[in-house]
Amino acid sequence: MGGRYPHMLLILLFLHGTNAALDAPVPKWQTLEGRPPLVIAHAGFSGLFPDSSQLAYQVAMATSLHDVILHCDLQLSSDAIGFCKTGLRLDKSTLIAEIFPKRDKTYKVGAEDVHGWFSVDFTADELSHNVTLMQSIFSRPSTFDGSMGMYTLDDVAELRPQQIWVNVEFDSFFKDHKLSTEDYLLGLPKEYPITYISSPDISFLESISGKLKGKTKIILRCLYENVTETTVKKKYGEIVKDLKSIKAFASGIMVPRNYIWPLNHEQYLLPPTSLVKDAHALGLEVYAAGFANDVFTSYNYSYDPATEYLQFIDNSDFCVDGVLTDFPPTASGAIACLAHTKGNVLRPTDDGERPFIITHNGASGVFPGCTDLAYQQAVKDGADIIDCPVRMSKDGVAFCLASADLTSSTTAATTFMTKVVTINEIQNKSGIFSFDLSWSEIQSVKPDLIGPYAPVGLKRNPAVKNAGKFLTLTEFLDFAKTSNVSGIMIEIEHASYLATRGLGVVDAVTKSLVNASYDKEDKQHVLIQSDDSSVLSAFKNFPTFQRVLVVHSVISDASKPSIDEIKEFAHAVSVTRTSLVEVNGFFLTGFTNLVERLHAANISVYAGVLKNEFMNLGFDYWADPMMEIATYSASLAVDGLVTEFPATAIAYFKSPCSDLTLNLSYTILPAEPGSLVSQVPPGALPPALPPAPVLEPADVLDPPLPPVSVSSPPEATPKAADDSASAASSNVSNYLLVVGIAAFLSLSFH
Repeated sequence: MGGRYPHMLLILLFLHGTNAALDAPVPKWQTLEGRPPLVIAHAGFSGLFPDSSQLAYQVAMATSLHDVILHCDLQLSSDAIGFCKTGLRLDKSTLIAEIFPKRDKTYKVGAEDVHGWFSVDFTADELSHNVTLMQSIFSRPSTFDGSMGMYTLDDVAELRPQQIWVNVEFDSFFKDHKLSTEDYLLGLPKEYPITYISSPDISFLESISGKLKGKTKIILRCLYENVTETTVKKKYGEIVKDLKSIKAFASGIMVPRNYIWPLNHEQYLLPPTSLVKDAHALGLEVYAAGFANDVFTSYNYSYDPATEYLQFIDNSDFCVDGVLTDFPPTASGAIACLAHTKGNVLRPTDDGERPFIITHNGASGVFPGCTDLAYQQAVKDGADIIDCPVRMSKDGVAFCLASADLTSSTTAATTFMTKVVTINEIQNKSGIFSFDLSWSEIQSVKPDLIGPYAPVGLKRNPAVKNAGKFLTLTEFLDFAKTSNVSGIMIEIEHASYLATRGLGVVDAVTKSLVNASYDKEDKQHVLIQSDDSSVLSAFKNFPTFQRVLVVHSVISDASKPSIDEIKEFAHAVSVTRTSLVEVNGFFLTGFTNLVERLHAANISVYAGVLKNEFMNLGFDYWADPMMEIATYSASLAVDGLVTEFPATAIAYFKSPCSDLTLNLSYTILPAEPGSLVSQVPPGALPPALPPAPVLEPADVLDPPLPPVSVSSPPEATPKAADDSASAASSNVSNYLLVVGIAAFLSLSFH
């Protein structure tokens, strides 16, 4: 297995291990000892690889801070050899049941009878040479299943990490089988860097604390607040209220995150407890456990895992002494790159130092899209360009809305079901369309914040689900004028169809921009975006406006004739993310040449739409939206990023780590396509899909816009619902819901 260790990971190890020649000084940390908080890699990089596997530990060391601690959940074989494996039952995360199908047992664990396969029933030789690992959490890649064997604590030590953290979860169980975790730990070679030993068992900690030599620290591993500790017969929530008693046998505590930042029943943060400050006052360290990029915790974090880490390490009151995480690179980035940067000046967009941050319906990941609240949040976040997708009401009012179909982002379906029709020129499903309602009718409906992954439980900020009001184009322009954004993007769709309905969207946009003096504006950029070449050509009379062609379909390249045509009517092209990155089975396999080809023709490239939810990210991004941002910015050098979460992008570009020319001790590196997929065993991936089509002139040239009709509009086809589409959508949603529930149930034990 070690022979397949990728060269890119060795490069990462070198880059992350370089000297901090240009690291900027930071304020003293509010940890107990005033040092940066520690990153504890739970079972290695278990968010990506099977936990406690060789690659999990190797990649954790290669991609994290240099002093990352490798965490080992200790298990003992029948011959008293220590293995690292999370959870008592081996069949939960290994293929042992397939190898030894008749050696399952039922044991009493605490007050429960537990059935499964257990390490105590196998010799070390049986486990090492026969049992392979598998991923136990369904949201994580299963393609590495069966490719790596179980790892002993000796194996971990041979990797030569600076520190190892051993957690003894089931000391009593092993005692029942005449095995002593204490004797095993005390008998380890002195050169093993065991710097921390933790356990939820107070009697075990009290026994071993007086026998350890050296600098190994004893940590009480608190379980959930309502779980009872077996020695003192008290719940852990009560035990931590008496920190002085813990100080008698331990150097610190490790607690679930809600001990420090509790949540209300709606999954929003409550004020922090005083636990960290109280513990520090007594000289006790505090470690927070349970961090994982691919598990939802609180809506306050907007699915940005770095924001959650910062909540624990970069607030004005306290800082935990370390974090236990399944994704150690993200924790490393939060500590080394993002902490203490709130006051940093955003790098300029001049001379290509960074891409423009362009909103998609405002900050629509946080508030309902295209509402006053979404735009206000986008400005507060620091977005460069705010966008308005222009729609037309039946009585000719231009306003901002994500789609001409109101059912996708409003509550229109509860009021205007009689308006449901199918208009194939707009979309291939039925809907309630803005041009069939008056502006006063549209104002009567509420915004509706629905995230793309709501069917699997990843909702967006439900407390403001129906908050805010929609803005007319004039109101949007007035708001933008008084804000500090550097530009606006006006998107125009379906102009030809609207003309047949007697609605001139191009004229409405032109009039509004002129009335707001944007034709004379020299402080704010004006971007006109459309998928229609004739619409963009209509704005050639405004030389200061930048015209953007949006290509909704996935492409792999653009032919020279198509690029020559684009140059006639557009300055930039906005493309999908998958037009720039080749993917197979959620693994990145390569970059396309599209950006390079368009840049050679002096055409700017915008990429989108970026979303924070981990299900939106390929495995190579490590469920970290900032890594995707780094990839499009540093590796592909796009000119603009279109995002629903501008705050995440802004936080990245305020960090010194967004400048890869600096010689920093640690940085957030872009993904390297192919480095991760190279570790996948042969045959584990489906056959690669054929390349996406190449953009041709016929794809970008549109007929002239028709004159705005003054006759009766064409008849739309009334339709209550598209039964086949609804059934298919329902089946997909149900499938995703089952998968999502299974994933969250698995994650709940971490």
